[in-house]
Amino acid sequence: MTLMTTFRIDDMTCGHCEKTVAKALAEALPGSTVTVDLAARKAVVEGNAALAEEAIREAGYTPVREG
Repeated sequence: MTLMTTFRIDDMTCGHCEKTVAKALAEALPGSTVTVDLAARKAVVEGNAALAEEAIREAGYTPVREG
């Protein structure tokens, strides 16, 4: 079973933000499943949650881990 983690990203407010977060996560977790939902302001990632959180922060956003 692969660990899936959801992050709330309230400061992800537009399509550009969504693409930036998705790119950062894809680069940080190559080969992992990554889903970024602008409408819900959430990202769901497979794999290393700490690495994913760091990637989101380095991209300029403020992730809040939900699970």
